[in-house]
Amino acid sequence: MALSRTGDITRAHALVEALRKDHPSDTLLNNYWLPTIEASLALQQKNQARALDQLQTAVPYELSTGLWGFLMYAPYLRGQAYLMAKDPKPAAAEFQKILDDRGLVVNRILGSLAHLGLGRAYVLAGDQQKARAAYQDFLALWKDADPDIPILEQAKAEYARLQ
Repeated sequence: MALSRTGDITRAHALVEALRKDHPSDTLLNNYWLPTIEASLALQQKNQARALDQLQTAVPYELSTGLWGFLMYAPYLRGQAYLMAKDPKPAAAEFQKILDDRGLVVNRILGSLAHLGLGRAYVLAGDQQKARAAYQDFLALWKDADPDIPILEQAKAEYARLQ
């Protein structure tokens, strides 16, 4: 997942294929993690339709646990794909799914990033009031973060445009 999220498409794809070959009977790996990683790769290539297609396999496993616990990457990436497709209603639903089950993501990054994704979905939908509230929630969680983190700088700039 880290390789795919950082744009190292070649190495991530090679690792996916190796994992698929070495672990053909691992249900969670083959039905959740590998499709989720492939969806992340598709998003890196700006192919939201392929990402959404890959993530359909993961739906029945989204609340499952495994070696790394509950991460809810599939709903997060699905929300990102819908944002990329400029489809705010399903994007908001995916990010809200994460927020509704915040006990599953605990203090992992996706819990706070879901607020930002929700804010972006509301901006696309034209709901400025809900967008401001979602951005405020995100910024409150990041209030003590280093101010030069790119995602935080981006969120602050987007929030400023809402004022």
